Amino acid sequence: MDVTPQSRFAEVNGIRLHYLEAGSGPLVLLCHGWPELAHSWRNQIPALAAAGYRVVAPDMRGFGASDAPADIAAYGIMDLVGDMVALVEVLDEPNAVVVGHDWGAPVAWHCALFRPDLFRGVAGLSVPWSPRGPASVVAVARHLGMERFYMVYFQEPGVAEADLERDAYESHRRLLVGASGDAVRTGRAWPAVIPEGMTLVEACPAVDTLPAWLSEADLTVYAETYRRTGYRGGLNWYRNMDRNHAVTAPWVGARIPVPACFIAGTLDGVLKMPGMDKAVHRLDETCIDFRGTTLVEGAGHWVQQEAPEAVNKALLDFLAGL
Repeated sequence: MDVTPQSRFAEVNGIRLHYLEAGSGPLVLLCHGWPELAHSWRNQIPALAAAGYRVVAPDMRGFGASDAPADIAAYGIMDLVGDMVALVEVLDEPNAVVVGHDWGAPVAWHCALFRPDLFRGVAGLSVPWSPRGPASVVAVARHLGMERFYMVYFQEPGVAEADLERDAYESHRRLLVGASGDAVRTGRAWPAVIPEGMTLVEACPAVDTLPAWLSEADLTVYAETYRRTGYRGGLNWYRNMDRNHAVTAPWVGARIPVPACFIAGTLDGVLKMPGMDKAVHRLDETCIDFRGTTLVEGAGHWVQQEAPEAVNKALLDFLAGL
């Protein structure tokens, strides 16, 4: 079987979405996060396809070769879930298992929450399911006076864009390596709270040598794509966090109703954020059918890129149990 990903496009939910596809069988959707692309699943697509699945990894709305609407409000959670619902329909499949990493994880969790009839299983990577709280993360950070917290830094249109777009290659080199297990181990991780007088990229330590999991060719894919597209689309996801909190009020206290699992690196900085450790430990309460947590020793935030074999095994074990 040829498991080489093929590049395709589909009209979904009012936008043109680019995706990579390989294999045949039950559908698995792979949703990437920020600042990434479908390319971040390069080690999962062939492995899952070879195991008998139809694997589809889109460039999410605002990223890569997919459309990036001009309106900031076009990047809310309802739009993002709507894209995945429409994609399943366009692919002419009755249902799918949805997998998400980083920002893709909240999309995946909400796909399962909103449409359990369509998404028969969910795997979250790096970001655990966390039921709706009293305020958004951005609102809480502002209440605590954390104006330099990176999610707050992203709120003003144009500020983060100017910082990141000054040199897309250097931005991605620092961002990707700086959130990895390699950087955490050496004390060179980028700070969640940006020091006063610095930009995010300036706050990320310079990188002397790329780690084994990130080749120069892969880094170039990210850099060349973001040089072409800019960073506005992905940053607009963060600019909808307050809006997302408002529109999800009907689901306060709701549990994930379909089979679920969670995968993360032990050195992932997300797990050190306030409330995240509690969210991980409560997954068997906040998910009706939780199938377990896999913590990959030594991996950082980019777990599926840093430790592909461990992640592929965890995903395949989860899929086989559905």
